[in-house]
Amino acid sequence: MKNRPLGDTGRMVSEIGLGTWQLGAGWGNVTDAIALETLRTAYDAGVTFFDTADVYGDGRSESLIGKFLRETPAAREKVFVATKLGRREWPHGFTREHVRRFTEDSLRRLGVDALDLTQLHCIPTAVLKRGEMLGFLEELKKEGKLKAYGASVESMDEALFCLGHGGVSTLQIIFNIFRQKPIHALFNAALARKVGIIVRLPLASGLLSGKMTRQTSFAENDHRLFNRDGQHFNVGETFAGLPYELGVELSDELKLMVPEGVSMAAWALRWCLDFDAVSTVIPGARNPQQALGNVAATTLPPLSADVHEKLAAFYQRSVTAHIRGPY
Repeated sequence: MKNRPLGDTGRMVSEIGLGTWQLGAGWGNVTDAIALETLRTAYDAGVTFFDTADVYGDGRSESLIGKFLRETPAAREKVFVATKLGRREWPHGFTREHVRRFTEDSLRRLGVDALDLTQLHCIPTAVLKRGEMLGFLEELKKEGKLKAYGASVESMDEALFCLGHGGVSTLQIIFNIFRQKPIHALFNAALARKVGIIVRLPLASGLLSGKMTRQTSFAENDHRLFNRDGQHFNVGETFAGLPYELGVELSDELKLMVPEGVSMAAWALRWCLDFDAVSTVIPGARNPQQALGNVAATTLPPLSADVHEKLAAFYQRSVTAHIRGPY
């Protein structure tokens, strides 16, 4: 596993991380045993960056990571855990008291004295731009409750606003072959300010695995069924904002570009890693096999300039007009 610097945190983290939304809720059912085995498998394969949030399963994801850290003493020093706050008690949880209480809850569930990284969790733009929430995190950092803070955002406008706040160490964004706007709108500015980029949805909710068809079914508690059109939260968080049937069609078109013997998922993750601004990508995994499949991307060589040009043209020609949600 290759490692990269995470913004100005002073930490090196695995370029392939692990998103743990799936281990909390929203992606069908995952037992505690499978969730813990997924964490262990990822760690044994060199993954040292886990991303979670206090609302994933109402704290379940954080608690599972805390249990893993207790059972794996060596991991406590090696694994960097990034959590998030801001979506509990929505839309009223944006006070200093709420932020402090949410932080204490995360510390307890993870079983640590200080959080490696806390990120604002896609809070409303108007709330974000008041600046108070970032200020609350700065206070907690000075108190030693957290070592660094950042923001998970929906749009490039929000990302650029956060770059103007001197204390932000990381930005978490949606970035994949279907979502290429950050390349020109954000990456150079983030590099200049030494802000780490954490990539979520690198596989567009599984579309870029190349395994989905129009007939693919999803569990009732899987957001890929109940949030396809943004019925419960930002549509961009599901299939990168593309209508599902179109996403399948576009993924089938991309399959023709994937080299023989390489999984489409690893190829799509490799594309994300080809950009220097990216610190880590956090594909999710619902089981150990998926975790190992994601790690395979770190063994692939960079894609050629010709392939990058073709994917940029594909994005402009076939994708941009169909993206929904803040971008």
